[in-house]
Amino acid sequence: MWVAVDAMSGDYGPEGIVEGAVMAVREFGLSVSLVGDEQELLDILLKFDYDTEKIRVIHSTEIIGMNDSPSIAVRAMEDSSVVKAVRLVADKECIGVFSPGNTGATMAAALLHLGRLPGVLRPPIAAHIPREEGPPVLLLDAGANVDCKPEYLAQFALMGEIYARELFGIQNPKVGILSNGEEDKKGNTVSIKTFDLLKKIPFNFVGNVEGRDLYGGGREVDVVVCDGFIGNIVLKATEGLAKSIFNVLKNSIRHSSLAKTGALLLKSTFTAAKKRLDYAEYGGALLLGVEGICMIGHGSSNALAVKNAVRVIAECAKHGINDRIRTRLSEYKTLLSDSV
Repeated sequence: MWVAVDAMSGDYGPEGIVEGAVMAVREFGLSVSLVGDEQELLDILLKFDYDTEKIRVIHSTEIIGMNDSPSIAVRAMEDSSVVKAVRLVADKECIGVFSPGNTGATMAAALLHLGRLPGVLRPPIAAHIPREEGPPVLLLDAGANVDCKPEYLAQFALMGEIYARELFGIQNPKVGILSNGEEDKKGNTVSIKTFDLLKKIPFNFVGNVEGRDLYGGGREVDVVVCDGFIGNIVLKATEGLAKSIFNVLKNSIRHSSLAKTGALLLKSTFTAAKKRLDYAEYGGALLLGVEGICMIGHGSSNALAVKNAVRVIAECAKHGINDRIRTRLSEYKTLLSDSV
């Protein structure tokens, strides 16, 4: 299993990305194609002890920046690291691709060179939201589609339900719609129509859920669907809040000798909590519904995030996520078509 990694697009250069690839090879026995400046990547690899048969470097000469126009850059910069990494998947040389760069460019490259799975109307970004206990809640869409129709959200629900069952090991995932109240008729026009549509699909639909339910503080749910505009705001707010909570705790401990003593006693507890809230534990967010497996990471992705991204991509391939999505969407093609 070869996984393509865009090694040049992160905020902090390729060193951490290379380290994460080496970690994935060591811990999981996977193989990684690092795409980027050949000499620079080979120089970094000299710092590590690794199986040279399981890491290869694919040379590219261009980098798409965070501020570049995705659609224009993907077509104009064919030798960019993200485009060449995606094309390795399109050419069946790799099972999936990870990029910590421009989200729009990664999506554009995936749609251009991989295309959508049969029947997929709009590929969503599936993000992990940590909760108090158990596996994270899967939030779709986290930013790929700002404006959505009910049939898009219904497909997101089907794809998310498959992901939660196969990768989180939840036998009968609970699926809900993010709304401003639990009552059936709460929400905007799109969410109300989506509610009526999801009631017709024979899976564990629990109805509307509120923002607090995402974190395990209310109604139990495993998969939550919404449009990409709302989903991206929820995702960024969650990340910001988690960071702020830990900063407040650190500042409080720093200014109190009694708190410092307590912190030392609870060090393992704080470490476990931080790990649970760390996005790097999940690698990134999957762009579901495209041919091949595509994971989008933070620009600040560190070695741990890269290692876990490679792991998740391999797990998706092992569980045949795309084949299951094809089959499930085919089963409900008529229902979703009738709703358009």
